[in-house]
Amino acid sequence: MKRLMAGHAKYLAGQASVGNYAAGRAGRAGGQTPIAAILSCADSRVLPELIFNQGPGDLFVVRVAGNVENADGLASLEYGTEVLGIPLIMVMGHSNCGAVAAAIKVHRENLVLPGHLPGLIDLLLPAVKKAEATKPANLLAAATIENVRATVATIAASDPLIAAAVKAGKVKVVGSVYDVPTGKVTLV
Repeated sequence: MKRLMAGHAKYLAGQASVGNYAAGRAGRAGGQTPIAAILSCADSRVLPELIFNQGPGDLFVVRVAGNVENADGLASLEYGTEVLGIPLIMVMGHSNCGAVAAAIKVHRENLVLPGHLPGLIDLLLPAVKKAEATKPANLLAAATIENVRATVATIAASDPLIAAAVKAGKVKVVGSVYDVPTGKVTLV
């Protein structure tokens, strides 16, 4: 966590030092030892490696719209913790998330979206409803935070692998929100 947040401070200050991705390529070919796993949104503006000033091999990034936990993402996080020995999982939502905004719109207007989108929305609706019950000034921001918190709780309790690693103190699961306009990450 300290290394992530130190890298983030450099990113915010415009002092990012990661850039030569060719350097170390041959050394990374033999394996990986990431310092953290990041479950983030698939939004093209949310780039964990840049946000935390980390290079290739440093982060194990799982991306899905709305940074929701699903079976494939969970299996990836299990691989990261069980096989790669990653000690930290960070769920990172972001401001003005289109997936969360769509869930709010579906909830309020009783819309039905096409394709596989309803499955994604179903994963986000509990956070929207829980946030809405608090009557927040900004439902999108509140639902984003609630979604991060719910995803953190779900991942931390995921049996058998991650829950056991959390209980044994081998893995910590934390939540954060990235503010797209300012670039700042806030832990939630």
